[in-house]
Amino acid sequence: MLSDPNTFTSPPGRGAAVALEDVHKRYGEKVVLDGLSLTVASGEKVAIIGPSGSGKSTVLRCVMALEEPEKGRIHVGDNWIGFGSDRGDGSRRSRNAEIIKLRGAVGFVFQQFNLFPHMTALRNVSLALRRVRGINGTDAAALAEGALREVGLGDKLAAYPQQLSGGEQQRVAIARACVLQPQVMLFDEVTSALDPELVGEVLGVIRRLAEVGGMTMVIVTHEMEFARRIADRVIFMEKGSIVEEGSPERIFGDPIEVRTRQFLRAVSER
Repeated sequence: MLSDPNTFTSPPGRGAAVALEDVHKRYGEKVVLDGLSLTVASGEKVAIIGPSGSGKSTVLRCVMALEEPEKGRIHVGDNWIGFGSDRGDGSRRSRNAEIIKLRGAVGFVFQQFNLFPHMTALRNVSLALRRVRGINGTDAAALAEGALREVGLGDKLAAYPQQLSGGEQQRVAIARACVLQPQVMLFDEVTSALDPELVGEVLGVIRRLAEVGGMTMVIVTHEMEFARRIADRVIFMEKGSIVEEGSPERIFGDPIEVRTRQFLRAVSER
């Protein structure tokens, strides 16, 4: 299904957790997102696949307001923000408030772990609770400990990042994002910086999170079998547009678009 910039004319309904409406993004002369429109339903798990440079990670960075599109609108729950001609008439102060509110609804796990090296795993996770949610130190530590136990790191509370494997560091980053109980979780190629033998432990944590509750997830990944197993819907992107989307069974078993078939064939031959 091709991306349709006319899909949304107003904020999406109550069932939508995330929506991008006619989003355009460039880096210099390079078009990264070309009028992309996408809706993710509440509780849905969406995997985004595609070649390098197709705009996959930029989608997530725009949702998190880490990148500012030239045009379009982005909705997360009841929060929305416009760009370019869709920006609206708000002052800079109100716009900054919109961005802060939007970010507060989203959890983001990056390719790199982005942990504070001088803090223990427990402090890395509890810091966001104290700074973002205003929770006192004792309660924040208790919640952080629970989150670390959920990702299998109950015995690593006092460990510093340099004492942890790459997989363990990424699990700390996942706990840090999840402990804030965001409306939406974004995962950006979270295994790309890991040694192959550590990939499974991180994907296993994400899989358990997906199975346990109704968390909304958007996952950019190059792990095709993982996408097949975890996603409710798979989106194939290229050149800043959605080329095809559908159930994992159809995308991986019987893709319609020639370019999707070419990509999956090339990936399977690696």
